[in-house]
Amino acid sequence: MKAKVFIDGSEGTTGLRIHERFAGRDDIELLTIAGDLRKDRAERKRLINESDITFLCLPDDAAREAVSLVENERVRIIDTSTAHRTAPGWAYGFPELSAQHRAAIRNGTRVAVPGCHATGFIALVYPLVSGGVLPADCPLAAFSLTGYSGGGKKMIAEYEDSARHADLAAPREYALTQQHKHLKEMQAVTGLSRTPLFSPIVADYYSGMVVSVPLHADFLHGHATPAALTAYYADFYQGTPFITVAADSGQLHGGMLAGNARAGRDDLLLFVTGNDERIVLSAQFDNLGKGASGAAVQCLNIMLGCDERKGLAV
Repeated sequence: MKAKVFIDGSEGTTGLRIHERFAGRDDIELLTIAGDLRKDRAERKRLINESDITFLCLPDDAAREAVSLVENERVRIIDTSTAHRTAPGWAYGFPELSAQHRAAIRNGTRVAVPGCHATGFIALVYPLVSGGVLPADCPLAAFSLTGYSGGGKKMIAEYEDSARHADLAAPREYALTQQHKHLKEMQAVTGLSRTPLFSPIVADYYSGMVVSVPLHADFLHGHATPAALTAYYADFYQGTPFITVAADSGQLHGGMLAGNARAGRDDLLLFVTGNDERIVLSAQFDNLGKGASGAAVQCLNIMLGCDERKGLAV
């Protein structure tokens, strides 16, 4: 029997990309909503409760409202907004972190998809804190380079406007008040006792990102060289098809990490660079793939019990 799936917010960037990933699938029946009823509460409620799984591709307040519309106890929700990522009773949709995370997704009725910046940061930091390699009170900083599609339709329109402001031709740092909405999950999921410093940068390309965490090696307990950390990550993520650890710098292009190198893919490539004193951990992936829609569909596949790579570019 086909799983009935509804995408609430199907016209947004994330919703459209989720829809694209269902092309050719014979195990999904997509429930669609008429264009003029996309914001009709009663019609949305009907489709949510008719579905087996509903994706929420909505602003935070609208996502909370959508959850309140659920009356059918069999309906399972996958929320791509920020609203429920640290909420009690919600599974965090990052199955590679542990067997417990994967089981919570597989068996859960409420799954929150990680934020794009948070995905890179958590992929790098969670294994170290959980394994006792990095102390939870370590004062961490991170920076993230992302394409403009991460800003949604409004930002996409601004960047693709022929009369755009000259500033958009250069990379732009934002969230300067250190209040970025992903910080809460970045700290909570990794188990850090300090909120990390975080500097995101948006640049003039469509999609893809690199999240980097610089470290002094003497903060680490063992595994304090690039080679040792590379081996540690390779062991931690062994057998996970969506996260690969670069064995050496041979996968760098000209000694550089490009933000758009994994655009169009749904996996993540992890790098450990630097030297025996100063190390940089980096995660390279697509903000619309493993950072959003690809991760959401991966969670759906796990919930349905099929190959988690189904319909995804890995």
